[in-house]
Amino acid sequence: MTTVMHGRRRGTTRATPTQLEPPAPSMHLPDGTDLRQVTVLSKADWSRIHDELNRRNIEEERVQRIKAEKEAQRQKSKEIVKNWGNTIAGQRQKKLQARKIREQKEEEERVMIDIEEAKYQAAQRKEAIDKAKTQQYYQTDRVKNFHGALLLTEVLKEREAQLDLKKMKDRANEGQDKEWLERVRREYEEGIQREQARAQARLNAAAETRDFQKLQVAEHMRMNELERAEDIVEGEELKKLGIQFQEEKEQLEKIQRQDRQQLMFDNVQHIEDTKMLNALQARQEEEEDDECRMFAAAKRKMMKLRAEKENQIHHEKQRHLEQIRDKLRAQMKDKVDNEDERILRAEQEIEEKKLKEDQARAEKVKKMIQASADHRHESTLKKEQERKAKKIEDLELIQLRKAADEIFQKNEYEKSLLRKAEDEKLKAYHTKQVEQNKKVEELLRQEQLALDKANVELLGLEEKQFQEYAQAVIKHCKDGGRNVYPLKKAAREGAGGGCGPIFAGKGGIRPSYMAADRSGNQLPNFQGATTDEVKLTIEGKGTTKKRIGFVW
Repeated sequence: MTTVMHGRRRGTTRATPTQLEPPAPSMHLPDGTDLRQVTVLSKADWSRIHDELNRRNIEEERVQRIKAEKEAQRQKSKEIVKNWGNTIAGQRQKKLQARKIREQKEEEERVMIDIEEAKYQAAQRKEAIDKAKTQQYYQTDRVKNFHGALLLTEVLKEREAQLDLKKMKDRANEGQDKEWLERVRREYEEGIQREQARAQARLNAAAETRDFQKLQVAEHMRMNELERAEDIVEGEELKKLGIQFQEEKEQLEKIQRQDRQQLMFDNVQHIEDTKMLNALQARQEEEEDDECRMFAAAKRKMMKLRAEKENQIHHEKQRHLEQIRDKLRAQMKDKVDNEDERILRAEQEIEEKKLKEDQARAEKVKKMIQASADHRHESTLKKEQERKAKKIEDLELIQLRKAADEIFQKNEYEKSLLRKAEDEKLKAYHTKQVEQNKKVEELLRQEQLALDKANVELLGLEEKQFQEYAQAVIKHCKDGGRNVYPLKKAAREGAGGGCGPIFAGKGGIRPSYMAADRSGNQLPNFQGATTDEVKLTIEGKGTTKKRIGFVW
């Protein structure tokens, strides 16, 4: 190992064995390094080597330092230039700042406008809500009934005013009746005169119409006479034409009779001619039949001769064939004697072949029987083994089922314990739920009572407001001289509009009670002294039997 160290001297010195003394223990470092093999370098060499080794890192550091200096100079230039007003960037910056300030002012103005608009909208909403509440209040049955009573009051006031006006008119018209009667009489007479003039005009028009109608009747009679004379002349002409038509008709019938007679004669002549033609045609047919019979006899004779000739030719052929058969029979007899020997040899060969086949078949059957017996024996052994294996499997299956049944019984017992525990939990849960339901019902009852109390207070407040409004209206109408009885009746205490007593515990409502008969009328609310005496006699002065709201 060689260690390099740097020193003050510029040159290098390597120790050699001839120049140094014998080795000593002090020439070795504690780590075993031999100082005689150490090379000493100067600081400049060491720096040069170090720079050479770390040149890339040094270059990167220099580049980063130059970039940092440039960035610092750029930032410094920006900081110096950013506040200048005579540059494009400065002008743009001023415009942006002015725009920002202007937008802030506009935003503040919009905010103020929005606030004012919100206040205005809130006032409008409050006014609309108040108006809606007032209208809704005016739409309640009780206020509507009160307003109806107010309208009735106004109607009564108007009726009284109309009655006063009628009385004033009657007093003012007391001296004008005679003048009115005279004017009526004069108008009546003038009307009669006008009616008489119109009647006379109608009579004159009727007379003119009568004279005109008489002239029309005379004209019509003259026209009728002329038409009658024309009808007579036309009748005479028609009579002449009828006689002429009758003569022409008779002449035409005569001509038609002659034509029919001629047609009948022609038909009879045609029938006679037809009969003569038929007779002539019958004679011709008879002559033709005689010729046909002669031709048929000649033909039958020729056919008989031809049949006899054919029979003769057939007999000649049969005789020739018999000769040929005899010749062939003789030749076949010689040939059959030779074939008997070949057939005998063939039969022997067939019997030998059949015997060999029977022996081979017997061997094959024997082998098949032996193979079948072996197969039955193997099948029997296999079935016995399978039966034993199946029996063992059945026993194992029975053991498994038994173990499974035990496990099932154990699981069922554990399930029953779990179900019992769950039932206990469910019972506790149900008990707790019942208690919670009771608490909830109690809370609901308390809430309902509180709600009823609030409703009673609200009904009382509404009754107070209504009475204040009604009393103010009644006072105003009374000061105006109007009849306020309908208003007082409509403004009496107790909402509901019925005739019954006021329910003190139900918000002061006044129900109505209907009669239990077919009429269904509302029962009145009055109680006489006789009723009080009867109740005092029967019930006494006890406080337990209070009135429950029924009216009789």
